[in-house]
Amino acid sequence: MARQFRRVVTGHDANGKAVVVSDGPAPFLHVNPNEPDWYSADIWRTGEMPAQISAVSSEPTLGSRRQLPAKNGTVIRINHFPPEPEAVRRMTPEDSRRAFAALGNENAATFGKGGRHPLMHRTETIDYAIVLSGEITMLLDEGEVLLKAGDVLVQCGTNHAWSNRSNAPCVVAFILIDGKFDSALAQQFA
Repeated sequence: MARQFRRVVTGHDANGKAVVVSDGPAPFLHVNPNEPDWYSADIWRTGEMPAQISAVSSEPTLGSRRQLPAKNGTVIRINHFPPEPEAVRRMTPEDSRRAFAALGNENAATFGKGGRHPLMHRTETIDYAIVLSGEITMLLDEGEVLLKAGDVLVQCGTNHAWSNRSNAPCVVAFILIDGKFDSALAQQFA
């Protein structure tokens, strides 16, 4: 059963005083139709740098599910990872591409192109991953790292996957920042 995440948003009243403009569940909850224990909530998105600050911002998280921030933008998302089922380990490269296509980013999938886990992917972003509860393993091309509650990882455009090998759910807050690969690095991925 997907749980809601509380989101509090501040803004300004007609006199420019700081106020709370909304306080309630994040309005965009994405539940994986094939695995309801895999869900995420987009908390906020920005679409430019510097981010536009208004007295009261319009809702930036509605619309189709997107994995990535807009060009020059950001997204903060909370993901709930159940223990990884055997079905993930049995995914084909085509299954992997379909999974990322459902996130609006089919080209991110690298399984079958050198990725060693069905959910391996690469995005042109800097991602801050903050483990809120549980534990999760981040796999890289070579090696992996176990992260536990309170740990913070900075992912710099690397090929990676998230695997919950424990017997309990893991909750991770991700802040994704649009990026651009250095030209010499980008040539290595072509």
